[in-house]
Amino acid sequence: MTDGNNNAFLQVRDVYKQYGAKRILDNVDLAVDRSEFCTLVGPSGCGKSTLLRLILGSEQPTSGNIIIDGEENGPPDTGKGIVFQRYSLFPNRTVMDNILLGTRLSANKAGWDAARAEREAREFLARMRLADHGNKYPHELSGGMQQRVAIAQSLILKPKILLMDEPFGALDPDTREEMQLLLLELWEEYQMNVFFVTHDLDEAAYLGTRILVLSQYYSDGRGNGPHVNRGAKIVADHQLKQIAKGVHIKRTAEFGTLLQQIREEGFDPALLQHVTQFNLRHPDSYQTLTKEELSN
Repeated sequence: MTDGNNNAFLQVRDVYKQYGAKRILDNVDLAVDRSEFCTLVGPSGCGKSTLLRLILGSEQPTSGNIIIDGEENGPPDTGKGIVFQRYSLFPNRTVMDNILLGTRLSANKAGWDAARAEREAREFLARMRLADHGNKYPHELSGGMQQRVAIAQSLILKPKILLMDEPFGALDPDTREEMQLLLLELWEEYQMNVFFVTHDLDEAAYLGTRILVLSQYYSDGRGNGPHVNRGAKIVADHQLKQIAKGVHIKRTAEFGTLLQQIREEGFDPALLQHVTQFNLRHPDSYQTLTKEELSN
């Protein structure tokens, strides 16, 4: 056990989160370097979206600290882009207006260059393969096109980290795969930090340079039973290849073996790893367990 990488871009230190008496996250530790593409998976109700909201700053930890780029995490701001499963677009505004909205709201009016912002918006439209759709309204676009606009809406603000919560969950399989490829292209081009929550293991293992498994299914020295108020921990942390990936990788035996391993590590309530046996072999993985968790 160590204190983790104190120079990491994102640091989650001893984070607990409770809603009333119910503990959701339990002593979570995480260190993430710059330009990392982290995907987060886990059983339903384990707290994936909760952890994302804590990083976004829309909620605060019950205890513990979150550091982003050397500073204590604060409320949502332009340094943290967010893309949800439901498209965050205003139906009464054109595609171009939706992309520009964030720049207008966050701009210093005295120094805001409207012409430059519009040029950047058009560049993003072209990059998202939507160059001919700037004057359309959201209802005139397909689901995949709307989600591209939502991504452009976040990226034009040049966030330090892009947070994505099931962003492709509502798309059909072909469109979903198209969006996965586009996101990889954007990540490779901009080298941004991405924190991507998904329930789809194939998607997580395909997209990430690092896959984090969050789960409430584990054991420790606190025992079992209704008296134990146990929340989820990161039970596995896999380092993945940081290279451009063709979709054929999803059909390889190695890919299938990884998915099966992840299911066993975090999704099977009958297979309870002890906290001292978690698969935390990623170079930046660490955990700070309490004496109670370590006791026999």
